[in-house]
Amino acid sequence: MQIHSQVAPPPPPESVKAYAKKGEESGGVIAMIDTLVADLDKEMTEAETEEKDAQAEYESFINDASAKRAQDSKALTDKEGAKADTEVELQKAKEAKAGKVKEIMATEQYIMDLHGECDWLLKNFDLRKTARAGEVDSLKKAKAVLAGADFSLLQQARQVVRALRGNA
Repeated sequence: MQIHSQVAPPPPPESVKAYAKKGEESGGVIAMIDTLVADLDKEMTEAETEEKDAQAEYESFINDASAKRAQDSKALTDKEGAKADTEVELQKAKEAKAGKVKEIMATEQYIMDLHGECDWLLKNFDLRKTARAGEVDSLKKAKAVLAGADFSLLQQARQVVRALRGNA
């Protein structure tokens, strides 16, 4: 037991400090509140300025959009008019083409008819030439008969000549 008694007792608890004026601490809180108020005023001023700038930018954007919408509307109207004009021209061109096609078909038909006639003329040329020569000869004989010529002896002489040749 004696060993324990020689150990020193723990120090006594601290006593209350001397009274000090709290002016510095309260001044610090008021200064902090004043700083917060100043910061709040600054932020409100910045927010108002940003809002005014944003409002001006928004109005500018709306005006630009309105002008662009009007310009696009005018361009659309112009393009619709141009499209309508082009469609009218296209319709006229189609009608003109149809007329030209009919004209070409009629011309081709005419050419085919002429070609057929020419082919017939070429094919029967020799036959028609001999027929015409015979006609001319007959007309000359008929004219001579009307003028008083007698071909009966001439025909008999031809028959004799043919008989002698052996063609009869």
